[in-house]
Amino acid sequence: MTGPTRDPERPPTHPGAFFREIVLPALGLSKSEVARALGISRYTLYQLLEERTRVTPEMAVRLGKLCGDGPEAWLAMQTKRDLWEALRTVDTSGIPTLAA
Repeated sequence: MTGPTRDPERPPTHPGAFFREIVLPALGLSKSEVARALGISRYTLYQLLEERTRVTPEMAVRLGKLCGDGPEAWLAMQTKRDLWEALRTVDTSGIPTLAA
């Protein structure tokens, strides 16, 4: 049995959207309190929540500590999103495929 598949034309969820829609409501804290707990500015938090910035390894460590799930899941989400975007924007037409 296989699980549901994601539409390949739909981008993977941005970690900021996941934090905004799932984590933030569950925390029951204001955005200012969350920013303070993360040790970042409100501006930086808003940039993340609005998907205007990427989750860096440093931010993943902060989010992982706050949520108790470690940084790996946050970085994996960001990597999936980045790869999806790169596959649609990087021109590889001039690069040959070489057999090893």
